[in-house]
Amino acid sequence: LLYASLGAIVGSGWLFGPLHAAQQAGPLSLGSWAVGATAILLLALVYAELGPMIPRSGSVVHISHLGNGPLLGRIWSWILFFSYVSIAPVEVTAVITYANNYLPGFLAGEAGVLSDRGFVVAILLLGVFVFLNFLVIRWVLLLNSAATWWKLIIPAATVCVLLSFSWHPENLQLHHSQGSLEGMFTAVASAGIIFSFFGFRQAIDLAGESRNPGRSIPIAVIGSVLIGTMLYEGLQFAFLMAVNPADLAHGGWSHLAFAGLTGPFAALAAAVGAAWWGVILYVDALVSPAGTAFIYTTSSARITMAVGEMGSAPRGLARINDRGVPWIALLTVYAVGALFFFPFPSWQKLVGYISSVTVLSYSLGPIVLLQLRRAMPDAVRPFRLRGAEILAPAAFVVANWIIFWAGLDTLSFTFSALTILMVVFLVYHYVLAKERRAQSLGWRYAWWVLPYFAGLWICSYLGPQNLGGRGLLPFFWDMAVLAAFSLVILFVALRTTVADQVMRDYVESLNAVPEAAP
Repeated sequence: LLYASLGAIVGSGWLFGPLHAAQQAGPLSLGSWAVGATAILLLALVYAELGPMIPRSGSVVHISHLGNGPLLGRIWSWILFFSYVSIAPVEVTAVITYANNYLPGFLAGEAGVLSDRGFVVAILLLGVFVFLNFLVIRWVLLLNSAATWWKLIIPAATVCVLLSFSWHPENLQLHHSQGSLEGMFTAVASAGIIFSFFGFRQAIDLAGESRNPGRSIPIAVIGSVLIGTMLYEGLQFAFLMAVNPADLAHGGWSHLAFAGLTGPFAALAAAVGAAWWGVILYVDALVSPAGTAFIYTTSSARITMAVGEMGSAPRGLARINDRGVPWIALLTVYAVGALFFFPFPSWQKLVGYISSVTVLSYSLGPIVLLQLRRAMPDAVRPFRLRGAEILAPAAFVVANWIIFWAGLDTLSFTFSALTILMVVFLVYHYVLAKERRAQSLGWRYAWWVLPYFAGLWICSYLGPQNLGGRGLLPFFWDMAVLAAFSLVILFVALRTTVADQVMRDYVESLNAVPEAAP
């Protein structure tokens, strides 16, 4: 499980994140990684307690149905589905972006967007990862474990190579940067920083296939975040120190670019006289993102299977073959994942969307943790989060900050997609499916989601212009308003929960029924 989480964390984020973070925050980008790690660790600690309580494949989907009724569970199932199924496409895009350096024609123009040939190759490459996932799960995890060693060694060695060939401590002076503290925070969402840490959830998603989830999940979740933090901070530091100060003389970090090359670390290695290491980085640019795309295809299929099990999508998605592989879910992951190449044809555009929708999907965790603490105070918790009364609300506030940092355009796209899905579902439920009309959706438990989403959007709309807002609220004042609003929503959500006995019965039923997959 630790390998699964680390293998997902060390993907395309390290190949592109340090450049984008430096462009937005300069030397303060070191702080961006610390902020991102702290934020994700808060969420990881929450799910380290929740995951072992429901040790099933796709447990985050089941968790979303716990406290606020079936309607909220369905909404969050859709959010989770989109957050997972979009990861493999961004990793495929990273592979193709680096490959364009030695196989030109995959990208069009200087913006790093896919060309027509790039679209075709991306769709075919995504199909390869889906095909490999038809293997038995133990072979899937064995392949990922082998790749993880490579994925850890190469970035760590890159730090050593860059620092030994180039050392410019003057680059850490803040006057080189046109950024500010605002840039340090916004880079967390838009530069790929928070995206780079999302792999921690792999251990939770594969909980049902662990022999001792109570011991293994907390170690894997927390350990992967801590190891990833050390690796990313080292990479960012090495990147800042290795850049030639002459490249910062005109425009500072915000104008830093490597002409003709779309792989920043490979270009930097060549610039400092280590072209031979650049060749190795081009190889790693295939292995690291490909390995992450591979393992995310695995977990996406499990999430999709769980969505089908819960009735939030056709139940046929939960069907498995004789190898225990959710084959219909895998094909669905492929079909929907391919669509993301069209509205988000570049790595950074995909990352901004994924950061927003994924953190939104995990914002429910702190609420559920506090609900379960009240409903099941004496339940067996293999991992119990100390200070949950403080850390869970803090995690909820930080999650909403990250969503805000992603910008108004990303938030508008996310909520527009959810609105369309909601309308389609309600039409189906109340008009087309006669047998379902009498079934209660649990509006009384889920109504707070509407002001929650509306408040997030309004805060973003009134926020800074560099995030797409109208500039009526300064950056840090907007964060303060959003923090207060988040605490109000948390209080309301905890007051509109289902009965404690209903939650207890639901958890017991999930743990009583064995996994469908062998």
